[in-house]
Parts: sequence; structure tokens; C-alpha cells
Amino acid sequence: MSELPTSVREWRDQGRFIDHEGQRIFVVDTNSHPGPCVFILHGFPSSSYDWRMVVPELAKRVRVVAFDYLGFGLSDKPVEARYSLFEQSDLAEAVAAEAGIQRCVIVAHDLGDTVASELLKRSTEGRLPFQIDAAVLANGSIFIDLVQLSAGQQLLLSLPDEVLPEPLPLDNFGPGLRELFSREHQPPDEEFEAMVALLRNNGQDQLLPRQIRYIEERRANQDRWTAGLVDFPGPITALWGEQDPIAVPAMMDRLAELRPQTEIVRWPDVGHWPPIEVPERVTAAILERL
Repeated sequence: MSELPTSVREWRDQGRFIDHEGQRIFVVDTNSHPGPCVFILHGFPSSSYDWRMVVPELAKRVRVVAFDYLGFGLSDKPVEARYSLFEQSDLAEAVAAEAGIQRCVIVAHDLGDTVASELLKRSTEGRLPFQIDAAVLANGSIFIDLVQLSAGQQLLLSLPDEVLPEPLPLDNFGPGLRELFSREHQPPDEEFEAMVALLRNNGQDQLLPRQIRYIEERRANQDRWTAGLVDFPGPITALWGEQDPIAVPAMMDRLAELRPQTEIVRWPDVGHWPPIEVPERVTAAILERL
């Protein structure tokens, strides 16, 4: 395991590891306030580290729980796992149970939007062991037929659904990711260096051709996960960066059509990664809706 950057080690030191079916799962739990909490679901291919600038500010007002999915970030990365979104949703339930969450506001980004949709669907089916009061979604491919896949995503999907025998070359990872950020909010090189370090940590880069199959799983289960959003009776807010080249603004047009009561906040100067690009804005938006 290569040395992690200081910022990643500082984030790791704020959390702890719990056991889930024999695997170590990284969890940050501020446990700073009683009552309902904010439950954060991160995206692909990153981790809860994306939210490190949001969590401390939220924690001044409310308890926050964030975790790394199995195979991501600081959590264990077993080569035999399938990394199904249904299994990641089961893991979210397990983390919530371990943390004693009874009520929460779900905050999600990217792949996390689909995990949130599955949890919302389970909630309306009456089989979720905790209550979701509201959901806040940031840029993610909630309607897979509208997605404009990046070159990197297409490359990973073209590879066999197998664990790579050697580390994946990540020399162009940073420049490729830069295209997902807005012109106005380009992060420093250190941001991408941390992402690469986390991908290298315990070999997630070798698992990416398998983990990217979440896109195929979305295609197969689009109706279920659309219903998860549309049928949820509580408030849903979408915080959408309109410079996102993948989860394009047309997704918000469809969401408004299918679920007119959804609150949609459009940010013309933001790209795919609101919690990294404009963490203060994201924090304020979440707090205003608690």
C-alpha cells in the first residue's frame, strides 16, 4: 500500500472502521448532535473524501454520517466481490444500523444518487429500518438513457468484467477528470493526486472494470430506481451543476416533468462535482433544507 497524502490521512483519522460481513468499512460519524442526521452517499470512482470540506461545516449543526462503499476509498477492496448497487444499498443499511440511525436526510452524489433511489424505493415499500425525512441529490446519472459517458467510462466498459492482473495506468486520470469540473471551479492538482492515491490504495484501480458495471445495472433497473424517486412522498432537492458533461441538465428537465414537486436548484457555473467545486454552497443548501 502506497503512502497516502496528508489530506487523506487526516480524513482517515476522523473516522473509524466497522466490520461488515468480514470486511472493513470506513465510516465518519461526527455524532455531534442528537436526533436526525445527514447520511452521505458518495460517487464513482471516489469516496467519502469528496465530502471532507462539507462534513465539518454540517457537523456544527447536525450529526453527519458518511462512509466508503465496499471497494472504494479506505474500505476493503475484495477481488471476489461483484460491487452491485443493491449490495452497496444493503451496506448503507448496515452502516445506518451500526450507527443507530433512526431518521435521516440522505445527501447523495453521482453513483450515490442511485443508491439513494434504491433506499427511497425500499422506504416506500415499507422495508427500510430507518426513516428518510428528505433527500438532496447532486449530479448523477439518474436517467441512464440521457447519460453522456466520458471516454474513461467507455474505456472501462470495453474491458472484460474481470479484475485486472496489473495496476491500471492512471497517468491521464487527472486530466480526464478535469473535464468534469466547471471552468470556474477547477481544483488544485492535489485534489487529483489524492483521488489517484485512493484508487491505488489496496488496488481499487484493478477493480474498476468490474465496478463500472453499475452502468449496466442502472440500465437493467431504471424503472425501479425512477420509481424510487417519483414515488417518495417526502421532499427531494436536486443541486445540479449545469456544466456537467455526463449528467447533463436535461436530466433535471425530465425529473421536473416526472416529479413536479421536486425542488431543482441549477448552478450554471458548476460541473459534475459540487461538493468539491462549491462546498460552501452545497453546505448552505443542505442546512437550509434540514
